Amino acid sequence: MDEGEFERLATAMLNRIEAALEACDADLDFELAAGGVLEIEFADGTKIIVNRHGAAREIWVAARSGGFHFRHVDGLWRDTRSGEELLAALTRLASAQAGAPVDLS
Repeated sequence: MDEGEFERLATAMLNRIEAALEACDADLDFELAAGGVLEIEFADGTKIIVNRHGAAREIWVAARSGGFHFRHVDGLWRDTRSGEELLAALTRLASAQAGAPVDLS
């Protein structure tokens, strides 16, 4: 995948995550900053950071439970270790961090 395609796909996914966050009823705040860094803050002050990493052509997620790298494979962003899909992983991670269900699918 070339840089232009990566930027298009990563931007689309970050926008999709932002829309899912806006639609969910969870007690959290978020901001998508310039450069493609999405910061999700929970009521207890903890955060999940989602950002694109152009050099690796990946979307990276930093959560309380660890760091995760997602690569676009067969039309989906998949964790490079487990194969879990990005939105499923964020739903799981955000729910754990919020202490309540957070649906980002």
